[in-house]
Amino acid sequence: MKYGFVKIAAASPELKVADVKFNTLKIEEEIARQANAGTEILAFPELGLCGYTCGDLFLQPLLIDGCRAALKEITAFTKGISMLVFVGLPFAHGGKLYNCAAAVCDGRVLGIVPKTHIPNYSEFYEKRYFSPAPPENFPVRLWEGEESGEGLTFGAKQIFADENNPDVRVACEICEDLWAGTPPSSSHAAHGATVVVNLSASDETIGKADYRRMLVRSQSGRSVCAYVYADAGAGESTTDMVFAGHNLIAENGSILAESVPFSGQTSVAEADISFLAAERRRLTTFEGADCEGGGYEIRRGNFVGDGDLSLRKIPRTPFVPEESAELGTRAELILSLQANALAKRLRHTGAKTAVIGISGGLDSALALLVTARAFEILEKPAEEIVAVTMPGFGTTERTFRNSLRLISCVGAGCRTVDISESVLKHFADIGHDPGKTDVTYENSQARMRTMILMDIANQTGGLVIGTGDLSELALGWCTYNGDHMSMYAVNASVPKTLVRHLVRYEGARKGGEEERVLSDILATEISPELLPPDKAGKISQRTEDLIGPYELHDFFLYRVLRCGDSPKRVRYLAAYAFRGVYGEETLLRWLKNFYRRFFSQQFKRSCLPDGVKIGSVTLSPRADWRMPSDASAALWLEELSSEKED
Repeated sequence: MKYGFVKIAAASPELKVADVKFNTLKIEEEIARQANAGTEILAFPELGLCGYTCGDLFLQPLLIDGCRAALKEITAFTKGISMLVFVGLPFAHGGKLYNCAAAVCDGRVLGIVPKTHIPNYSEFYEKRYFSPAPPENFPVRLWEGEESGEGLTFGAKQIFADENNPDVRVACEICEDLWAGTPPSSSHAAHGATVVVNLSASDETIGKADYRRMLVRSQSGRSVCAYVYADAGAGESTTDMVFAGHNLIAENGSILAESVPFSGQTSVAEADISFLAAERRRLTTFEGADCEGGGYEIRRGNFVGDGDLSLRKIPRTPFVPEESAELGTRAELILSLQANALAKRLRHTGAKTAVIGISGGLDSALALLVTARAFEILEKPAEEIVAVTMPGFGTTERTFRNSLRLISCVGAGCRTVDISESVLKHFADIGHDPGKTDVTYENSQARMRTMILMDIANQTGGLVIGTGDLSELALGWCTYNGDHMSMYAVNASVPKTLVRHLVRYEGARKGGEEERVLSDILATEISPELLPPDKAGKISQRTEDLIGPYELHDFFLYRVLRCGDSPKRVRYLAAYAFRGVYGEETLLRWLKNFYRRFFSQQFKRSCLPDGVKIGSVTLSPRADWRMPSDASAALWLEELSSEKED
């Protein structure tokens, strides 16, 4: 398990009904393939040793004994293989027959798990053969004179844990158990299982694949777990039913891997167990229980390795959907969230105007577009938006021109207030040399602009609309009581990478001159424009040269806040996601900078103005993120500086 990921698979090998030897051979072949591929947890379908459609043959002792002997052979086959394998078989005990899954690892049977909910409706007649799982576990012996038969547990309340990775805890349920109103997996998850495997034989009918997919996704989300669904395949009898081998792997509500029905494909994925464990700690409504309470038993084995990621896609821009079709739908939703939130605040306060500073950059462009939408909702004329350009020492002709063009496209009222003379007077008042372009030189301009906006809002009976985004707040890249302050911050939970896509989307939606000006704004380098332009009149102060690429910082922010990743894990995943784009030294440099700034700049976030939450990551001190302003980053930076690997 490299940094908390576990490779899991659901397989539907070729099968012949009641031909136990043939089925055993195919199961062993798949075990060998998956072992070579580094799989750590492997699930086969329900009753896979003999086939689900054996009918009254289940009552034949020859079949029952043949499956037990086959399990013994498979157990021996796994000797020396560090993988947890679940195989389905009929299992007789105490005069009853049970539909079971055997958990096998490295030459040992760790436990036998019987099916809890036995269907007896429509095409299913399992109660003709099988009894439901007993309420409590009890010890059993599989075969005489074999060490693997000693101390074996039979029962539904079992969790199979890796000896060296405490968060990797695997439980099992069988087919109908998932479809029932009270799935055993809910209890399994509450007692610590982070992975649930389901050995299934779900026949294929019209619309059932969609419903099956929904069930698997939903249960993985509700139970905050990885869910592995191994479905019976086309080798089953077609006397009355057909089976498609629809294998699914889900994690916390999302499908990680899925086989095409009737394809015979094995579904393989890398589940993020560390994230699931962190998510459970975060969710106070997740009903955790004592792992060995309520009759549960922990069975231990060594099945998790240390291989690197190879299958899992780690998105470079986790805040931005990768599919273009989804991007448009998501962008429209986000813009609607922002606009409706602002409309509510304007309506509630009785504001006559919305006052917004326009710089010719991305953030103020998005804020203006959102404000225009809010005014449409309120059925107020766009002319009552007071858009203010405030050129200063660093303003370039390009950004100033784009500010005026965008204001004109939106139809907002426009004011231009040149701050140069006011700031020079301020320098004289405080005794600052205007030739000294230090932090005082820069921040005086930012605070002057905020004062102007606040005063114009007082003049016009309006509210100042904030433009700063989530990425800037995370890094503290804003002037305290300057652009840091507003009366409502519409971009407060929109990261920079998402700002770009929202602006691009709105430009494409509007078209014409508005799309042209927004395209030019998108092509402009990100800069606060607080230092004079270069000799060619171009931007000399490039934000990403100073603090690092925003695509990296947004990646770091998501992994730290949403996923609860440790510094070393963030570094590992960044190297994996951005391989071929950034080298290790560059990633480490900006990751250290992220942690330093994130900790040292909390004081700016502790007094943020109101702003709408639009995603799962936000830094509002009133909602999602509460952190002392004087917390130390030493522990996090020390881990990054350590040579020791996890």
